[in-house]
Amino acid sequence: MPTVTPDDWSGLPRIPRRADAATERQVVSVTTAPSGFEGEGFPVRRAFAGMSLADLDPFVHMDQMGEVDYAPGEPKGTPWHPHRGFETVTYMIDGTFAHQDSNGGGGLITNGATQWMTAGGGILHIETPPEDLVVSGGLFHGIQLWVNLPAKDKMVPPAYQPLEAEQVVLLTSDDGAALVRVIAGDLAGHQGPGSTHTPMALMHASLSPGALLDLPWNRSFNALIYVLAGSGQVGSQERPVHRGQLVAFGPGDWMGIRADDHQDSSTVHFEALILGGQAIREPVTHYGPFVMNTRDEIMQALEDFQAGRLGTIPPNALMPHVPDPNPVRAERTGI
Repeated sequence: MPTVTPDDWSGLPRIPRRADAATERQVVSVTTAPSGFEGEGFPVRRAFAGMSLADLDPFVHMDQMGEVDYAPGEPKGTPWHPHRGFETVTYMIDGTFAHQDSNGGGGLITNGATQWMTAGGGILHIETPPEDLVVSGGLFHGIQLWVNLPAKDKMVPPAYQPLEAEQVVLLTSDDGAALVRVIAGDLAGHQGPGSTHTPMALMHASLSPGALLDLPWNRSFNALIYVLAGSGQVGSQERPVHRGQLVAFGPGDWMGIRADDHQDSSTVHFEALILGGQAIREPVTHYGPFVMNTRDEIMQALEDFQAGRLGTIPPNALMPHVPDPNPVRAERTGI
């Protein structure tokens, strides 16, 4: 898992031990993500399946993309498509995605980097593996998270934040056995680089076998942990969890995660995505690529998209690369 992982964690800032008076967040539920396909057919796990939007608030949707090791010609992405009313967060763990949007944003999202796109009032964009990855094949693994916007911000101008891997804030547990990458939000006074409309936190933790991580957490945020790889236990109840499961916690000041002493052959560490945010507490109407407050607003978004008011595909548009089915012919003719 080549996302930012220093060889030596000992010199990193330490997450302080929890205060004796702090209240532990209890585990409320553990759900298992079903598998599906997205875009042009890349495999995903639907991380939030089985959860109510009220319990997820301010989050709407999250896919674990892969983990898959593509053969040459197999990598797939999404075609050009619209969004309105929320923010998309694409975090690449392994592999590369190319992004372009109708607002001028774009670039490569590589190991450990994050693309934070505010769709706001409307945007068109594409995410697709670059040509060289399609040709060669290779490992692909990432997360896409949808963060809702409150009604007052749903029509803000679209924006794009490229958060490179080296910008991520790195912390370690008090004993140095766990690494936490802070992408957005605050952890023990350390602020991640992501700028968010909705107050929230997003982190990726790697725990060595047998390691315990106690995380202080904003009392006004909800708290979710999604297991990316490996197995462990959560909370003082020591609820067992494994890859592809989502844990929801109740109120409190901190939560605990422990890695099993022995991980499976596919991972060295217990890997978990940790997220939470301030609930917006507004009605949510979600239809395809639009997240609004009412059905009438969804209908308006569809009308605006069909009329071209959500943006236009630029002249130099990035398009999904389709390998030539006959590479020998292509070589001989120069196609």
